[in-house]
Amino acid sequence: MRVVIGSDHAGYDLKKELISFLQNLHLDVSDFGTDSGNVSCDYPDIALQVAKIVASDEADRGILICGSGIGMSIAANKVPGAYCALCRDQGDAELSRRHNDANILALPGRGADVDRSKDIVSVWLKTDFEGDRHVRRTQKIRAFEHSLSKSFGQKRGEIVIFDHPLVQHKVSLIRDVRTSVKDFRDLVQEISSLMVYEITRDLPLEMIDVETPLTTTKAYALAGKKLAVVPILRAGMGMMDGILDLVPNAKVGFIGLYRDPETLEPVEYYCKLPGDINEREIFILDPMLATGGSAVAAIDMIKKRGARRISLVCLISAPEGVERVHLAHSDVNIYCAALDSHLNDHGYIVPGLGDAGDRLFGTK
Repeated sequence: MRVVIGSDHAGYDLKKELISFLQNLHLDVSDFGTDSGNVSCDYPDIALQVAKIVASDEADRGILICGSGIGMSIAANKVPGAYCALCRDQGDAELSRRHNDANILALPGRGADVDRSKDIVSVWLKTDFEGDRHVRRTQKIRAFEHSLSKSFGQKRGEIVIFDHPLVQHKVSLIRDVRTSVKDFRDLVQEISSLMVYEITRDLPLEMIDVETPLTTTKAYALAGKKLAVVPILRAGMGMMDGILDLVPNAKVGFIGLYRDPETLEPVEYYCKLPGDINEREIFILDPMLATGGSAVAAIDMIKKRGARRISLVCLISAPEGVERVHLAHSDVNIYCAALDSHLNDHGYIVPGLGDAGDRLFGTK
């Protein structure tokens, strides 16, 4: 485990003690300053540097110390992907990891009890994230960060939840049991179009010459990025047309899976993909990410055929499915319109919207 640590002048003495403590635990420790307890410095300079290192996954954990610990935690939490918890006892340290998945620990340095601080650090380092219901809550924080930055796809293996008012309004309509088959089908296509509009925000552009009725000017065009849309049969087809309306030049593949009645594992019965799938940005379409079994199998199938950059696009996700996909494929981004509470005993998402395939095609 690599740990980065930093302090201002008020936390310098405690930082020295903790560095020795961490090295005795045989951890890889990097000191990001400050270098003196006698020269005043500004805590944001250290906090932001450490937070960026941790948020970019260049280090596993970070520790920040200032007089009260408050300033460091405020500054660090301005960096997307940095989740800094100010902990004053072992209970705080444990909960910050179990429930909040904190990747940075802030400590008060002024008048600190060194042994107490070491105990806090020890508990914080050895406690794992509990997952379960806390996945949904932490993912909503990450989704809000994305909504502020409006930049997707910079980091692989994330979940992005679309909170646009139009998306959320239409999600409410498809949840409604009274929504007709036709309206349900139209709404799924509309939501898919709205989602892909944001998913493709970071596609590269190039400058081209365009002749207008008045003159020739410079304009932008997509820089040859190849896309592929791959619905999982059958429900994924309900999302396909909504996406192709915006990216009509995308190639289309299809994946067919069924669940073995004895093993309950997904079994492939059909797979047809573009021949150059290894060169394309791939969007797998599956309206409901429930247990995650079918999604993981579909990603496995596509990767075996050479694909490298894959995203999963869903309407509704369950925390159990998100966790299973990311355990199996940590490089796959998941885009969804809602992250729901849990799965029931029959594997349905709650509150969910029922069986998306049946509601799309009018079957039972």
